[in-house]
Amino acid sequence: WFDSKIILGKNGLPVAENFRLEQSTIPDTIQAGQVRVRTLYLSVDPYMRCRMNEDTGSDYLLPWQLSEVADGGGVGVVEESKHENLAKGDFVVSFIWPWQTVAILDGSLLQKLVPQLVNGHLSYFLGAAGITGLTALLGIREKGHVTVGANQTMVVSGAAGACGSLAGQIGRLEGCSRVVGIAGTDEKCSILVQEMGFDAAINYKKGNVAEQLRELCPSGVDVYFDNVGGDISDTVISQMNRNSHIILCGQISQYNKDVPYPPPLPPDIEKIQKERNITRERFLVLNYMDKQEASVLQLCQWIQEGKLKVRTFTVIYGL
Repeated sequence: WFDSKIILGKNGLPVAENFRLEQSTIPDTIQAGQVRVRTLYLSVDPYMRCRMNEDTGSDYLLPWQLSEVADGGGVGVVEESKHENLAKGDFVVSFIWPWQTVAILDGSLLQKLVPQLVNGHLSYFLGAAGITGLTALLGIREKGHVTVGANQTMVVSGAAGACGSLAGQIGRLEGCSRVVGIAGTDEKCSILVQEMGFDAAINYKKGNVAEQLRELCPSGVDVYFDNVGGDISDTVISQMNRNSHIILCGQISQYNKDVPYPPPLPPDIEKIQKERNITRERFLVLNYMDKQEASVLQLCQWIQEGKLKVRTFTVIYGL
């Protein structure tokens, strides 16, 4: 439950006291078209910070209501069904899944899953084979202008995150010749290089990021998958080539601040962007849902073939 005990506002870090856990009961019977589901996985994502504001800053995001059940991406199993297309035992996903262990949902709002597509890893449908993977793949295809054989260098910020770790791998699969990630610990950087095929990774908390970028990207940056914004992005943009492209995926460093989205660039960085004709267009994966089915199948194929490595962080709660 999203709670009103502490007023969070547009500025400030979310804390545990912004939430509360309650036990309640649900009806014993379901109505026509409904299903009762047991929750298996819930996805906790950066965009949810925006839903903690009365004005989310996005017309496609509704704010969480005080003292109402929070919701987001979820996967579960059907325990009882009165919907013609769903049966007991089916696995289903929704991106308006309530944070409940058991729920009664409108069956028409659920998508039936095929576990074999992700080698049985159902949580992948909330990540690599879900909106997260679609964001990485379609962001690169629609805004990255990656061309096989063009010897392009891609930089990914927030590279060890759910979306960034996929974006770097997909950039390689789509044709980038060099992929460099930016993350916040040596361990994350090691995983990016040793497990996920990045050519190099920079720990932005150590050393001079600009100098490291110049060393690791000697031909400049052609594609920047931007998850974080702020100082890191300013540093990357200053080393981007003429006619290069920024994939504006997220600005997580700015989510606890009262700024418009996308946040404006500092004047000196904006000047570089314009002089070098660097594209920086807002990207929203929901605008490309006509390509969802084919793109998910591509992601699943890469997962099955071992070409797309996936790491998940799971916290188990029991009541």
